[in-house]
Amino acid sequence: MLPKELIAKVRKIEIKTRRIVDEITGGAYHSVFKGRGIEFDEVREYTPEDDVRDIDWNVTARMGAPYIKKYVEERELTVILAVDISASGLFGSGEKSKKQHAIETAALLAFSAIRNNDKVGLLLFTDKTELYLSPRSGRTHGLRVIRELMAAEPKGRGTDINGALEKLMRMLTKKSVIFLISDLIEDENYETALKIANKRHDLISVRILDPLEIKWPETADLIVEDAENGRISMFGGSGRAACSAYADFSIDMHRKSADICKRAKVDMIDIRCGEDFIKPFILFFKRRQGKIRGI
Repeated sequence: MLPKELIAKVRKIEIKTRRIVDEITGGAYHSVFKGRGIEFDEVREYTPEDDVRDIDWNVTARMGAPYIKKYVEERELTVILAVDISASGLFGSGEKSKKQHAIETAALLAFSAIRNNDKVGLLLFTDKTELYLSPRSGRTHGLRVIRELMAAEPKGRGTDINGALEKLMRMLTKKSVIFLISDLIEDENYETALKIANKRHDLISVRILDPLEIKWPETADLIVEDAENGRISMFGGSGRAACSAYADFSIDMHRKSADICKRAKVDMIDIRCGEDFIKPFILFFKRRQGKIRGI
């Protein structure tokens, strides 16, 4: 791809994403993530308007009158986009591949963060670390994040979620919001890595799915080749039987990844190729807002 073509595509995705952020997602992003990171400031005397849950009982006992802890909101958050660019992302039954949907999703999150003056970092991974950009703020850095995503030519073909999260645990010294953007198709069990990352940070899984990965049109014998390792799977029988066998296999595979996230207490957002990818984020923001309010 020529540099001018790449710049034009980055600019196009910025314009598209910025409109979505401004009209729909920006306020929701702010209400969900801003204020989740707070720092202790001081104590002061309790007033009837204060929340009793903020009372500092140690200070209250010493002073003989109720005092509360006062906090200040952190000025900025650190948002990390951990994007799986393994070979399985090249698949796409519609106009766009899973990788293209991952890029648009990452752009939405990157510009949401930049709009709120947060820092954004990027980790591109396959079965190895392909690229790591340290978190920074500002539009120029946001555009670089998108440019690196679009220009990436991975050396690896497989997927190593464990390795990607371990890399981030070594690199991040401050609690961050991590978006793991992947189809979560991997042979290895990454549940422990999710639990560790989610304990130290706020980890959200964004799973990219293609409709044909769940339901294949009726056909004769169905032969599927794994794009990452070349493994061949055959689903034989009549058209209906072959598709039913494939559907059972696929549903079980995706159920396992969903169960792993659930056991690790990691929120999951499902993005289906060819469908509106904004609605799942709106639903996610509403769920998060409900948790914050205790609903």
